[in-house]
This record gives sequence, C-alpha cells and structure tokens, in this order.
Amino acid sequence: MILAGGSGERLSLLVAERAKPAVPFAGRYRIIDFTLSNCVNSGIFRVAVLTQYNPRSLVDHLGIGRPWDLDRASGGLTVLQPYLSRTRKGWYLGTADAIYQNLYYVEDNRVDQVVILGGDHIYTMRYDYMVAAHRQKNADVTVGVIEVKPEDAGRMGTVVTDRNDRIVGFEEKVENPKTNLASMGIYVFNKQTLIDCLEEDSKLASSKHDFGRDILPRNLEKCKIFAYHFHGYWRDVGTVEAYWQANMDLIVDLPDFNLYDPENTVRTVYLDAPPAKAGPNARISRSLISHGCIINGRVENSVLSPGVYVEEGASVVDSVIFDEATIDRHSAANRAIVDKYAWIGEGAIVGAGDDLTPSFDEPDHLHSGITLVGKGARVPAGTTVGRNCKIGCWVEPGDYAGNVVPSGGCIESKKARRHRV
Repeated sequence: MILAGGSGERLSLLVAERAKPAVPFAGRYRIIDFTLSNCVNSGIFRVAVLTQYNPRSLVDHLGIGRPWDLDRASGGLTVLQPYLSRTRKGWYLGTADAIYQNLYYVEDNRVDQVVILGGDHIYTMRYDYMVAAHRQKNADVTVGVIEVKPEDAGRMGTVVTDRNDRIVGFEEKVENPKTNLASMGIYVFNKQTLIDCLEEDSKLASSKHDFGRDILPRNLEKCKIFAYHFHGYWRDVGTVEAYWQANMDLIVDLPDFNLYDPENTVRTVYLDAPPAKAGPNARISRSLISHGCIINGRVENSVLSPGVYVEEGASVVDSVIFDEATIDRHSAANRAIVDKYAWIGEGAIVGAGDDLTPSFDEPDHLHSGITLVGKGARVPAGTTVGRNCKIGCWVEPGDYAGNVVPSGGCIESKKARRHRV
C-alpha cells in the first residue's frame, strides 16, 4: 500500500499542479518510481497506490503499471482514490485513515503481511528482506529506521529502541529528540494487527489518524513493534532545498546513490525520444542530460529532463530543468528549478546576484537562494530574476510589472488556465 496523496506544500510551485510523488526527479524519473521499483525488485507484485491531492499527473504516469511489470491479470497495480458513498464522508484525514478507508482491499487479499510505504522518498531498498526480518522476530509490526544527522532528527519522527531493537518510544518532530534514529515511514504489519489497530483508531475522535503520531505510539505495549535498520541512501525530498540537493547528489564523481546498479534497477515510463544532441559550441560538465535534449550552450552541475533546449550562448548552472523547457539565446539559469514547458527568454537571467532575501510569499520554504520557475511560465527577454523568487505557473510576459524581479519576489498569473499534464 503506497501512500501518495499528500500535498507536499513545502515544495511550493513544484506541487502546484501535481502530487508530490509525481514530481520529476533525476531527469527521467518521477519520485514514485523509486518506491514502485523497490516493490518489483523485492518480488512484490500486488501494489495499491492511494491518491488524493492533485492526482491527474500521477495517475497518468502510473497508467496500468506496465513499466514496473504490474500490468497483471491477478494482482498488479491498483489505484485507490477517495470516494463518497453512504458510509464514506469525505477526504482522507491522515495516513492511517487512508488505509482504513480502503480496508476492503486489504481484507479481500489472502495475505499474512501488509507493507505500507510512502511514495515520496528517494532510495532503493529490498522490502522482502524487511519482511523476512519481521517474520523471523515474530513481530506484529516492523518499522524501517535510519540514522540521520542529529541536527536533522528534530524534523522527523524518531524512535527509541531497547537492546533487542524492540521499539519502546516514539517522538514526532520534537525539538530535542532522545535519538537520531528516524522512522522512514515504512511499515510491515501483520494483516490482522493492521485491521485491529485501524478499527480502534477510527472510533477515537481525538486521533489525527496518523501512523507515526497515533497508531504506533498507542500500541507500543499491546503489540510487538520492532525496528528494521536501513543503511543505504535515503532522502526525504520534502523541501525545495532537499529536493534540489538530492538531484545535485547524483552528479558528483562517486555518488552515494547509484542509479546504475543493475541489481536495483529504477523503472519508469518509457519516453520515445531521440538521443541527446550537443552542438559544436556546447560545453557540458558534471551533469545528467536526458534523451531528446539539444544543447548548444553551457550546462554545468545540472540535471536536464527530456526535451530541454539550451540555445547558443545560454548557460545552465547548478540547476534542475524539467521536460521541454527552453533556455533561450544568451539567457541563464543559476541555482534554479525550471518546470515543464517553461521558457527563459533571450538574455534573461534567472537566479541573479548574491542577495539571499527569503521569498516574501514563502519565507520558510524559499530561503536558500533557489529560484523557481513554474510550469509553462515565460520569463520575458532581458528580464533579471533574483534569488528565492517564484515565477508562477503559466505566467506570461504581460504579468510582469517591469524587467527586474528582486530577490524574494513573486510573479503570479493574472488568468486562470486549463493545463496539460
């Protein structure tokens, strides 16, 4: 059961028109591809994806599950969306409520364990090893955990274990946690334990219906809950800076996260496009360039998705560029994330100067110097856009008040539009 319905609001414009698991990553992938690939690499071919927020792009990407070998007559991929009925009242209220509202799917399957996953993390992992450890310890619940930097632990849910790795305490995003052992949001439940816990939780008006905050802490004494230690690369890309950094992690000489491991292949939807092409004046260094790209300018320390066009004299540095975006002649993108179909006009600069004034609209989300250009947005020729700026989705030249957007500034579209996936 893959939870893929969160809004991921800390990703700002990147989730304005898509769910967080559908955000492009590493050029050719979507974030959910990593969880789905982990499933099939672990021999799990009965997979349900629970959607809610902005699901159109995600559902379009999932299709019938063919890229992950999940287009099967028995089992395979099932997309579970919120629905109304005589007994259903509305949207999912939390991670646990999302599973509870779809318990019929769990009950109808003849299984002993249920693996519950988030669809918004970057990692490769063999879930079958975790299930084997769960069975070996005769656990009721097993929680995937990873050691994180002490300064990062306060942003996550952490666990306290005894010497046998049985969990004896949970702390949900506290200022000074007792441990740096973070929950990965990966759970293995015995089927009946899951049903009993969710049935009990559904009757509690005070509950937030969340696994980490409610279900697991409440059942520490009643259930045998163990930790399963994961020692590989794992990133929660829940913020703009974390997302940008995870992309940058891939372009170093020996990255911690190996996309080229044949034993942990990451699968995605195949895009029929020609090879990437570099022109006579192209300069490309330490970057990921996807198929269909045409590079006539300079690309350095960047990640380019399929179909990106970097024209003569243009430069892309320390940036992530999504599908079919155009960086026009003599323009520049510096420490920027440019969404699909966007156009940076001739001579325009996105990410200019050293002024790191936080975003006026989202100071908590945009403060590290990264500028966002939304889906389908157009930056007029000759325009200078500073740091920590937001150029909203489908913005047009007429939406700008002048040819300078100061650091921390925001440009919004004045018209409502219907958009492509």
